[in-house]
Amino acid sequence: MARKIAFIGAGSFGFTRGLVRDILTFPALADAEIALMDIDEERLGFIKKEIDKTVAAGKYPAKVTTTMNRAEALDGADGVACTILQGGVEVFASDIEIPKKYGVDINVGDTRGPSGIFRAARTVPVMLDICKDIVKYCPDAIFLNYTNPMPMLCRAMQGQFPNVNVTGLCHSVQGTAGMLADWLKIPMEEVTYLCAGINHQAWYLEFKHNGKDVYPDLRKLIETDQETADKEQVRNDMFLHLDYYVTESSGHNSEYVAWYRKRPDLIEKYCIHGTNWNPGAYAYILNEYRNTAATWKSKIEEDLAKPANLERGKEYAAYIYNACFGDNTIFEFNGNVRNFNLIDNLPYGCCVEVPVEASKAGLRPIHVGNLPAQLAVINNVTARCEELAVEGIIEKDAKKVYWACANDPLTSAVLSLAEIKDMVKDMFAANKDYVDFSL
Repeated sequence: MARKIAFIGAGSFGFTRGLVRDILTFPALADAEIALMDIDEERLGFIKKEIDKTVAAGKYPAKVTTTMNRAEALDGADGVACTILQGGVEVFASDIEIPKKYGVDINVGDTRGPSGIFRAARTVPVMLDICKDIVKYCPDAIFLNYTNPMPMLCRAMQGQFPNVNVTGLCHSVQGTAGMLADWLKIPMEEVTYLCAGINHQAWYLEFKHNGKDVYPDLRKLIETDQETADKEQVRNDMFLHLDYYVTESSGHNSEYVAWYRKRPDLIEKYCIHGTNWNPGAYAYILNEYRNTAATWKSKIEEDLAKPANLERGKEYAAYIYNACFGDNTIFEFNGNVRNFNLIDNLPYGCCVEVPVEASKAGLRPIHVGNLPAQLAVINNVTARCEELAVEGIIEKDAKKVYWACANDPLTSAVLSLAEIKDMVKDMFAANKDYVDFSL
C-alpha cells in the first residue's frame, strides 16, 4: 500500500525539495503520495513544479498533491514533516533589534535567549494546532519537526500531546561530525560517535575513528593549525576549555553562553573574523532573511530551470520514514525528546537531544546516563530557562516568560533585572499581533 507523507510549510523550498528527493530514493517509498501544504499559494505552486520535476526525472510512481487546507494534507498521513515559519521578516527583526537596543548582541536568534523565546511564543500555538489535527486525522503518523526554536516547540508539543509520535530534527549533529572528520582527514564512514545534550548544544561524548578516540588529534590540530582554529573560533575555544566538542556553529553558540558576546572586545575577538559558514556578527541571519525576501522568487525560478538532483542527502527524515514504515530497517539518529530517564543529570521531562532508534516499532530514545559535570551545568541552565518559557507561553503567564529571559546566560551577563523587564515589555509589544498576553 502506498504511503502518504504530508509537508506542512511545504513552501520552504530548499527543505521540502531535499526531503522529498531523499524520500523517493528509498524503493519502499518511491510510490508515496507527497501531500504539499502551505498557506502561501505562490510558494506552493513553485514547490509543486520542483517536486514534479524530481518525480519525472527519477521516473518515480509517486503522486504529488497540493492544498492550502492542513486537514486535507494530514488526512491518513503516515508521516508528517513540518517546516513552517510563523511571522515574517519584520517581526523576526524585532527579536534581534530590541535586545540590541538594550545591549544584548545576537547573531541568529532562532533557538533560545529572548529572541528564541519570543519566536516560540509566536509559534507554539500553531504547533499545538497541528498536533490537534494530527490526533484527529492521522494519529499514528510519525511527526518530524524542523521548525525552530526546536527544543521549546518539541517540549510544548510532547507535553501537551504525549500520544503524538513527534520528534525534532536538526542537521547539526551529522553536519558537525562530517566537518570534524574532514578536518582530521578520516573517512566519515569509519567514524562513530555518541552525542547528547540539548539541541544546538549537544556534545560528542565519544568521537572515534575505527574505535580509536581522536579527541587528542583534534586538540593538537586546533592548537597548532591556525587555519583550522579560525574556522570555528567559538566552538574550538569551547572544546579547548571544556574537553568536548559542541554540535552547532560558532555563531549560534556565541549567543547561548555568557562568554563571547557580552563585551565589544570579546565580540571582536571571537565573533567577527571566523571563516565558518555562519559568522558570528550581529544580526547575521536577519540580514540573510532580508536579502532572501528581496530575491527568493528569482532564485527559485533559477532552480526550477536546472536539472533535478536525484542524489540522496544526509537529512534524517527520509531514513526515519523508511525505517518506520518503508523497508523496516533500523536507523539511529539524534532526536529531540523529553528527558524521561535519558540524561540523568538534566531536568526530568525537559527537551533533550539524544540518540533515538527508529524502526517498525516506532521511535525509541536511548538512555545516555550522566553528562560530564562541566557540560551538565551549561545545559541545565538553558534547559530550565526553556522549561520556564514553555510553561509561560502555554499558561499565558508573562512573568514566567520574563523570568526565562532574565536567566538566559548572555542576557543576564549584560543586563540588570529591571533592564530585562523593560526589554521584555518591548518585545511583547512588538509581538502583539501574534501573542495574546503581555507583561
